[in-house]
Amino acid sequence: MESYQIVEWGQPLERREYDNPEPQGSEVLLKVTGCGVCHSDLHIWEGHFDLGEGRRITLEERGLALPFTMGHEVVGEVLALGPDADGVSPGDQRVVYPWIGCGECEACAREEDLLCLAPRTVGTRRAGGYSDRVIVPHAKYLVPYDGVPTALAATYACSGITAYSALKKAESMNEDDPVLIIGAGGVGLSAVHLAPHVVKGKVIVADVDGAKRAAARQSGAWETVDNSAPDALDKLRALTGGGVATAIDFVGRPETSAFGFEAIRRGGTLVVVGLFGDSMPLSLAMMPLKMATIKGSYVGTLDDLKEVIALAQEGKLPPIPVESRPLSDANRTLEDMKAGAYLGRVVLKP
Repeated sequence: MESYQIVEWGQPLERREYDNPEPQGSEVLLKVTGCGVCHSDLHIWEGHFDLGEGRRITLEERGLALPFTMGHEVVGEVLALGPDADGVSPGDQRVVYPWIGCGECEACAREEDLLCLAPRTVGTRRAGGYSDRVIVPHAKYLVPYDGVPTALAATYACSGITAYSALKKAESMNEDDPVLIIGAGGVGLSAVHLAPHVVKGKVIVADVDGAKRAAARQSGAWETVDNSAPDALDKLRALTGGGVATAIDFVGRPETSAFGFEAIRRGGTLVVVGLFGDSMPLSLAMMPLKMATIKGSYVGTLDDLKEVIALAQEGKLPPIPVESRPLSDANRTLEDMKAGAYLGRVVLKP
């Protein structure tokens, strides 16, 4: 088995070879055919998340030991099943739902894996898809994607369901309330494509990058705004008659979330998704005066993944730009992502 692993936080991944793993119990072994590179991989690679004001949470504190294989947007071919596994057969092509709980707590009993306090997430807690083999704890986390291109299907396991789940948290006061999407990277563009199936209003996209704003318009955005421009809020309020009911921040920087909070009207909702980090200055008085709601949204559920793939299979979900690269390009891809050097997503192929 060939894997590209973190051996030192923030340093180049190293190629290492291991014996092929044997699935135990209900586990399933997959041959990896594609693995998307997600922005959260940068934080895992660096070993911490920035909480602002000099504070951070490290992955070592959360029990992640090195060496470690990242990669949570995984698609692959079933190779072997553990003695207690069923529901799939060798040769089946599947997308991995990676956001897997411990399977034993109350949250998992309610099938709310995202609320589990001891997750077994593929690519963030256990070995992921920057490899040519991956073990999945149970076949129920493997979703068929017949008719969808393999590289595109991989992105739905995080980019797709993150956008879908965030859109489902949008609040509206009128049927035609526009939704503001902040950030037109891979997840933001996915949200533009998914929005007609989740919200009734038009989509406005804010991004500081002109090329990304153009991509958002080509993807179906009603209007775009350069949120770094001095008159950005004035333009947005003029477009919406005073502000949006919901702003979804797919970036998660202080300036983007602050822009989103200013962009919502009275009674509006800000949904924060991005993990760039730091902290946002917030007037406590404005929370009740504005009657505002701030929500956090993290990835999506297994049902979300099935629903997103169904939309793609029915031809209702235009593809986001996806570039395929060999697994050996993992380090170059992380550096490119850090520099914001490409649109859409990159999928690594062993």
